[in-house]
Amino acid sequence: MRSGRELLTASKLYASENKLRSWVEVLLTLFLSGLALAFILFAPVSIYIKIPVSIVNGLLYVRVFVIYHDYQHRAILQNSTIAIWLMRAVGVYVLAPEMVWRRTHEYHHNNNSKLSISGIGSYPTVSTKRYLTLTKKQKFIYLINRHPATILLGYVTLFIYWLNLKSFVQSPTKHLDSLLALVVHFAAAYFIWLNFGWIILLFAWIVPFSITFGMGAYLFYCQHNFPGATFRENQDWTYDNAALSSTSYMVMSPAMNWFTANIGYHHVHHLNSRIPFYRLLEAMKEMPELHHVGKTSWKISDMIGCFRLKLWDAENGKMIPMSELQK
Repeated sequence: MRSGRELLTASKLYASENKLRSWVEVLLTLFLSGLALAFILFAPVSIYIKIPVSIVNGLLYVRVFVIYHDYQHRAILQNSTIAIWLMRAVGVYVLAPEMVWRRTHEYHHNNNSKLSISGIGSYPTVSTKRYLTLTKKQKFIYLINRHPATILLGYVTLFIYWLNLKSFVQSPTKHLDSLLALVVHFAAAYFIWLNFGWIILLFAWIVPFSITFGMGAYLFYCQHNFPGATFRENQDWTYDNAALSSTSYMVMSPAMNWFTANIGYHHVHHLNSRIPFYRLLEAMKEMPELHHVGKTSWKISDMIGCFRLKLWDAENGKMIPMSELQK
């Protein structure tokens, strides 16, 4: 089995795109999500028909977001002026403007599975020994950041507050696009409410984004906080080990793999973020080193299992719930 530089070099075989396919995937996804939004706004049908369309549009926005994330990793549509402006607009629309997303997400990839109280680009994770040295306030903030409600309410906690409001307040000149994202988002919501009423606002805007950001925040959490995940201090950290030992393969149905643009093959993505989303499965199938990794899924039992994990137990080499710290 290959490891280190040899494994990273082997992954480069898949880090090339088919530009026609990239454009088809992008434009088809944007078209379908736009069509769903238009249907909810304008179709003269019962609200009970619009509700499932609202849910589907939430899933389509997940796909839009992951494709945008792929673009920011320079995996697709590079050196295209049209793509630059299109993706900037997408970033504003999905409340992940380019400046803050690229900075925090690149940090995440370069520091995945390192123990940290800061949680830049990720959820904070500390060892049991470190946790016991924290102040009451630090412990409270740490546990709040990892609380299921904080994650599932990612629409407000992660995307509105952390990625945009907090970023802009802390550094206004660097994050003007975060302010723009908030203004556009709430102006659009106000326009829909004013012209279509609160029920249409709920199902055209609030429900889809709540689904998207709740799923997105949970995906981000469970793909690095799952039974079997390992964490390291800086001196013991390697990029390939972080991808294969600290990043999960999330098993999904073909439909959910499509809606999530294959982000479930997250360990493959972390090994080489330049692999386009539509080649991740190909890389996994053809590279035996990628077959035996930690797995999770959308099963409620798996979600509960991931949510329970709070601290890294260095002595036993595993993540543990708070109840085990008290023993």
